[in-house]
Amino acid sequence: MFTTDLALATPQLILALAALALLVIGAFLPRPDRVVGFGAMAALAIATFAAATGPRGLAFHGALSADAASVFAQVVIYLSSLVAIPLGQGWFARRGIRLFEFPVLILLAALGMGMMAGAGDLLSLYVGVELQSLALYVLAALQRDDAKASEAGLKYFVLGALSSGLLLYGASLVYGFSGAIRFDAIAAAVQGQAGTGILFGLVFMICGLAFKISAAPFHMWTPDVYEGAPTPVVAYFAGAPKLAAMLLFARVLAEAFPEAIPQWRQVLILIALASVAVGALAGLAQTNLKRLWAYSSIANVGYAVLGLAAGTAEGIQAMLVFMALYSVSVMGFFACLAALSRNGRPLETLGDMAGLFQQRPWLSLALTIFALSGLGLPPFAGFWGKYYVFKAAVNAGDPILLWAAVAALVGTVIAAFYYLRLVKVMWLDPAPGPTDTPPVEAGIIAISAAAFTFPVVLALMPAIDSYAKAAAAALGLG
Repeated sequence: MFTTDLALATPQLILALAALALLVIGAFLPRPDRVVGFGAMAALAIATFAAATGPRGLAFHGALSADAASVFAQVVIYLSSLVAIPLGQGWFARRGIRLFEFPVLILLAALGMGMMAGAGDLLSLYVGVELQSLALYVLAALQRDDAKASEAGLKYFVLGALSSGLLLYGASLVYGFSGAIRFDAIAAAVQGQAGTGILFGLVFMICGLAFKISAAPFHMWTPDVYEGAPTPVVAYFAGAPKLAAMLLFARVLAEAFPEAIPQWRQVLILIALASVAVGALAGLAQTNLKRLWAYSSIANVGYAVLGLAAGTAEGIQAMLVFMALYSVSVMGFFACLAALSRNGRPLETLGDMAGLFQQRPWLSLALTIFALSGLGLPPFAGFWGKYYVFKAAVNAGDPILLWAAVAALVGTVIAAFYYLRLVKVMWLDPAPGPTDTPPVEAGIIAISAAAFTFPVVLALMPAIDSYAKAAAAALGLG
C-alpha cells in the first residue's frame, strides 16, 4: 500500500528531492547558478513525464489524488516552471545578480502547486497552498537591493498571510461542523442540507482562495506586486499559481460541497462580476504595463470564476481551458517585457512602447497577439477561453448566470480600450529612441508563446478540449 502511495506521488517526490539536493549542491559549488538551473529544469521535465504517464488513484488515504484533473494542471504548471527558469536566470544575470536560489524556489513553488492540484483533504490543501505561497513571497523580493521589489515581497507576504488565515479559519469551521477533513467525507456529512456553520466555513475558504487568484474584492495586492517584483517572477506567478489555485477551488467546491451549489454559486457570481468590473475599469487609467496587466489578470480571473460558478462539469472544463491558455499568453507577455530595454532601462510604460514595430517587429507582433488574445478577439487563444466560459454559463440554465455572462461580456468591451491602445502606440506612434538588442532566451520564449497563442492553438484546441473534459469529469460534477 505504501509503495503504491509513493508511486502515485512520484512527481511531487521528484521535485522535493531535487530541491533538497540542488540546495546542498548550490551551497558548496563556487558558481552554482548554471548547474542548479539545469538540474532544476531536468527535474521539472522528469516530473512532467512522470505526471503524464504515471498511475492514477488516491494516495495516503485520500490526502493526495492523482487523477485526470491533477495531471492536466501539473503538466501545465511544471512546463511553465521549466520555462520560467532560463527566463529568470538570464534576466538576473544581466543585472549582475547570480542567485542559485531562484531555480530552487521555482521547484518548491511547483511542488506546492502540484500538491494543490491533487489535494484530497483539508490538510494537504493547506500544506500545498502554504508551500507555494512561501516560495512566491521570496521570489517577489528576490531582487534584494531594489526598494520596489522589497515592498512587493512585503505586501505579498502580509496580505498572503491574511488570506491564509481566512482559509485556515474556514477549514477549521468546516472540520468542526462536519467532523471530517477528506473532501468526500465532508460531502457525505453535508448531504441534503449544509448547516449554517459549514456554510460560514465555506465562505471563509472561498475568500481565502480568492486572495490566491487575485479575484476582487481580494485583489488589492496584485497591482503593487506586479509592478515591484522582477519581471520574470511576475511572468511565473501570473499564470501557473492561478491555475493551481483555480483547480483547488474547483476541487473543494465539486468534491466537498456538491450539494451546496446554489449557495456557493451566488458568492462566485459576485466575485466574478466584481473582478471583471475592477479589471476593466481600473485598467483604463494605467500607463505602467505591469500594473495594466495586473488589472487584466484580475478581469481574466473573473471570467474563469464565472465558468466555475456554472456548477457543472462543462463549467469546470471551461475554467481549465481558459486558465491553461491564459497561462501561456501571460508568460509570453511578460517575456516580451523582459526582452525589451532602452539604454539598459526596461520598457515598462505605454510611452516606452511607442514606435516599437519599426525597431522590433517580431516582439511588437508578439505583444499585439497577446493584447488581442487578452481582448478575446477570434481566432486567438483568449477568444477560445472566453467562448468556453460564456457557453458554460449560458448552458447552466440559471437566469442569474445568464445575466452575469452578459455583464462580463460588457466588461470585455470596456477592457478593449486598453488592449487596443497598446497596439496603437506600438504601431503608429513615433519611437523616442532605439531599443537594446533583446536577449536570446526571452525573445525565444516570447515568440514561442505568441506562436502558441496564434496560430498553433487552432491545431491544438481539440486535444486541449479533450484533456480538459476528462479532467473536469474526474471531479464528479454532473
